[in-house]
This record gives sequence, structure tokens and C-alpha cells, in this order.
Amino acid sequence: MSAARAVAAPALYVLEGVGRSYAKAGVTVEAVRSVDLEIAAGEMLALEGPSGSGKSTLLQLLGALDVPSRGSIRFNGRELSHASEGELTRLRSQEIGFVFQHFNLIPTLTAEDNVELAMVPSGMPRPQRLARARELLTQVGLGDRAHHLPSRLSGGEQQRVAIARALANRPRVLIADEPTGNLDSTTAAEVM
Repeated sequence: MSAARAVAAPALYVLEGVGRSYAKAGVTVEAVRSVDLEIAAGEMLALEGPSGSGKSTLLQLLGALDVPSRGSIRFNGRELSHASEGELTRLRSQEIGFVFQHFNLIPTLTAEDNVELAMVPSGMPRPQRLARARELLTQVGLGDRAHHLPSRLSGGEQQRVAIARALANRPRVLIADEPTGNLDSTTAAEVM
């Protein structure tokens, strides 16, 4: 008789002693303090806590939008704390998708153009980027609204465009910071 052993997936993220502080009006604010965390590929996590508890700051650190004041963040074995801005930019454009509370759509671009723009750094030819944008907008139920400007879309529709944009480059990680915070409960359930 043999015993089967589950092999743990290697950690995609490893945080050790991560802290982030800011100087504000001569006072040091500890937004994140001494976080030790491992996140495996395929794992889904939710951060909960009161306003001002450091949730968004931690998500910005995980998304390589900010660097820690102290400690170590490794993504897929790469130390992010000392990476160049070019390396972080490549990481953000190729491996991490972001869905923000405030949609961050470009108001003068259509839904399709907002999604397509996320793929420009990939070097993919424009016809393929447009086809991918249309495919994603269809998947989020906005295929018929692809040529509308954000001002012509409801809040829920704008958030779905933001989700399509976040998925455009097939990221390994999707980070969503209060993606339904500005939506009514019905629309929030639809977005989730």
C-alpha cells in the first residue's frame, strides 16, 4: 500500500517582512506593516478590512505599482523590490491585470479602443489586438457597445470594459481593488 502525497504548488508571490510607510505632513504613516505572505499560482484571495487599513497599498505592492519601504517581494522567483522601472513596466503589462474601483478608462476612446490600447506594448499587430478586444467585450456582454465612449456607458458597463482591458494580455494575476465599490448591488453582482 502506498500513500499519495499532495505536492504544493510553488509560490507565485512570496512577501517577507513587507512594510510601506509614507511621510505625511511631517508624520510617518505605516500603511503596511510586516506582512509575510505566500500566494500560490491559481489561488484566489480577498483582502478585507476597514478603510485606511492598507488594503489598496498592499494591492499596489503586489501589482508592482509601488515598492516597499522595507522587506522583500518576490514574484515568480524575481525580487521586485530592486527591479528597474523597465522591468516593473514589463511585468505589469505582461503578467498582471488591474481592475480599479474608478474604471480609469480613457474618455476619448471607445470601449474597444480602451481594451485594445492595453495590448499595444505586447507588439501584437493591430488587427489581432482589435479582434481580441472584440472577443473580450463580447465575453463581458458588451459586444454591441464596443464603439461607445465611456460617457455613453453605465457604471456597470464601464467596469466590464475595465475587466476586459485587465484580461487583454492574458495575465497570470488579476488584481481587483474594490471593483464594485461604485456600483449598485444589482450591477455589482453582475460584474462579479
